[in-house]
Amino acid sequence: MHTRDGVRLDADIYYPQSNEQFPVLLMRQPYGRAIASTVVYAHPTWYAAQGYIVVIQDVRGRGTSAGNFELFSHEIADGEDTVNWVANLPGSNGMVGMYGFSYQGMTQLYAAIAKPPALKTICPAMVGYDLYTDWAYEGGAFCLQTNLAWAIQLATETARLRQDQQAYQKLSAAARNLPLHNPELLQNLAEDSFYHQWLGNPQPNDYWTKLSPKTQFPDVDLPMFHIGGWFDTYLRGTMNLYRDMAARSQYRQQLLVGPWTHLPWGRRVGEVDFGHEAMSPVDRMQICWFDQFLKGKNTGLLDEVPVWLFEMGTNMWQGFPTLNSSNQKSYYLSSTGLANMREDEGTLIQQIPKIAVDDVFVHDPWRPVPSLGGHGAIPAGVFERSHIDCRGDVLTYTTEPMTENLYLAGETVVEIWCQCDRTNYDLCAVLSEVFPNNKVYNLAQGYLRCQSETSQNTFTKEGRLPRKANQKVITLQATCTRIAKGHALRLSLSAACFPAYNLNIDSDSGVNLDGNITTITVKSGGSFPSRILLPVVPPSK
Repeated sequence: MHTRDGVRLDADIYYPQSNEQFPVLLMRQPYGRAIASTVVYAHPTWYAAQGYIVVIQDVRGRGTSAGNFELFSHEIADGEDTVNWVANLPGSNGMVGMYGFSYQGMTQLYAAIAKPPALKTICPAMVGYDLYTDWAYEGGAFCLQTNLAWAIQLATETARLRQDQQAYQKLSAAARNLPLHNPELLQNLAEDSFYHQWLGNPQPNDYWTKLSPKTQFPDVDLPMFHIGGWFDTYLRGTMNLYRDMAARSQYRQQLLVGPWTHLPWGRRVGEVDFGHEAMSPVDRMQICWFDQFLKGKNTGLLDEVPVWLFEMGTNMWQGFPTLNSSNQKSYYLSSTGLANMREDEGTLIQQIPKIAVDDVFVHDPWRPVPSLGGHGAIPAGVFERSHIDCRGDVLTYTTEPMTENLYLAGETVVEIWCQCDRTNYDLCAVLSEVFPNNKVYNLAQGYLRCQSETSQNTFTKEGRLPRKANQKVITLQATCTRIAKGHALRLSLSAACFPAYNLNIDSDSGVNLDGNITTITVKSGGSFPSRILLPVVPPSK
């Protein structure tokens, strides 16, 4: 097809073996259309066999499509032109739905913004609704590992399309061993990559406003099937889009969140096997969805609750009428002052300790706390992390073993009273389950770039104002899990999670001259009730 400005876009079209007219399922993606997102979805031939014309298109400047690729820049107009084109294909009945994850999820949002009449429903999976907060940055910190890996992937594909063998080999090797400290290779990304633009816009400014679907979405209304994973780096976007649409849409909004990472969507997630139920039901659920909204069949879908969450621990799917079904339960930090030295010195209790105690730990950028699993690292998922919790630059606070099963569904919030000897510093919070054999497995994490507040007291002898304690609030990635009777919960705090997030260099010039040794004091008890707020739900049936 050709766009309104004359650019040729190429697509593969899969037809059912029939002369009838059928609805069209469209996927628009930048990775070479033969892939067709088969890392997580069934092949288009399977969808065609269910009675749909399936179109897999290379977006502008990718695969064999003509034009210049600019990240997300052409997807509204090109998406609208493509929907209009596929609606008029031979054999089409004029009804169009879209599916796909990641970039392929984003192209659905951008096409929906144009409101082409033929587009009747979309199934966005693992998307960034607000590109700044849901994709590029978390808590003000750049999501280094995932963004760099994606930038190198796109640059490698560009080198392949240009038949630049030398660049392709370098970038292909870099993709397998991310060059976190290779300025020459990172600079080579500038021509075709968003990477330096995203790094150069560390605040939620007009750049992000113009680029993000969220700012252009207020009057979009379609039935949507939202799909996410507990350890997907873009779960925030999926959840925020669902909340927004569920609050205002006149149409069915359905949410499915599995125990998955960004890819693949299977039963094994990191070091944990979540069993048979964790295998992806998405393909069959999407056909049910499209049958309902593109073929007008009564599939029974509308009689089911709209929210389906995979509950880790029981390893079963649980249905909810809304996403806000939980009540907050507080556990307060309590310590002897040695929460970074021994795992039994920091505890989580249900009452505010009467005596205030400080835990002091030091962040050394030469040996930052490493990222392990969760949603921000590569590989993502669930991993045993007791060896990280033993570090002297990690504070740990653990409950007593549970006397009955505890069920969580939603976002955990961490409220920490702390002070730091530097203007800028980071806090990483990880919620884990502690097994009776002392194995520790991560459930959810959150990250926050912080700023110190100076005291109103007089200057010190060194001429510096002392820092005062203030409260920092960290929202962890949402989860749904059962903490079994006899198991415990643990909160781990650190000042880095590298290379999932870039290090905080605390310097306006961006030059790390003195190593940025950072001392952080976490307060608990008394007038400083540091705590975690857990999203508790009733027991599973």
